[in-house]
Amino acid sequence: MNGTASGRVERRGGAVRGVLCVSGAGTEIGKTVTTAAVAACALRAGRSVAVLKPAQTGVAAGEPADVAEVGRLVGVNRITGAELARYPDPLAPQTAARRAGMACLPAREIADAAEKLAASHDLVLVEGAGGLLVRFDEEGSTLADVARLLAAPVLVVVQAGLGTLNTAALTAEALRARRVAGAGMVIGSMPADPGPAERCNVGDLPSYAGFPLVGAVPEGAGRLAPEVFSAAAPGWLAPSLGGCASEPVGPAPAS
Repeated sequence: MNGTASGRVERRGGAVRGVLCVSGAGTEIGKTVTTAAVAACALRAGRSVAVLKPAQTGVAAGEPADVAEVGRLVGVNRITGAELARYPDPLAPQTAARRAGMACLPAREIADAAEKLAASHDLVLVEGAGGLLVRFDEEGSTLADVARLLAAPVLVVVQAGLGTLNTAALTAEALRARRVAGAGMVIGSMPADPGPAERCNVGDLPSYAGFPLVGAVPEGAGRLAPEVFSAAAPGWLAPSLGGCASEPVGPAPAS
């Protein structure tokens, strides 16, 4: 894995092992579907997988949320899903917890939950809420703090079009400042017919962020049937994530 520090993910036999945190360079950019794609690649390689969503916001009790969506895409009985807290308002976890009068989640509690899952699974995927520096608690704990406690790298999911170069570069800079390893970037929703911005970004993202582009999940992948999704996922991700796509992933940059 490329990054600024050694992370607790290994790659053996074409699939990642250990703990991998999944963050976005923003929100609503394909984090959950990307998490499912990484899980699908690990499952196809015979790895056991757990998906941990520390804080789920904007979903009422009893409603299916991100962990359930990963299970739907890869096979609900094929992964272990865990959610530590659920807040009703679609806000940052700290803010949602405060408004609901509920307890916040400190980074140590999240890290402990991931460690417990890692003791019995080959791969634990910790999916954050929104961007890297969204706060979990009043102390300002973020997914970057969780990753540092776990010595785990962070996979950054980015958008395809305009604005992504800046947000990707800022996220990468924040990781380096905190001495957290980057596992690369994945475009969370790549259009089937990319325009000039999307095509140029494929070539430009690595130089802006300093991390490789290790995947491009096609737009609409979350609507695929589970068996189709699982079969296709390796073609979207590079070998560093257990896939078989070449690096950099995606269409050639526009000339």
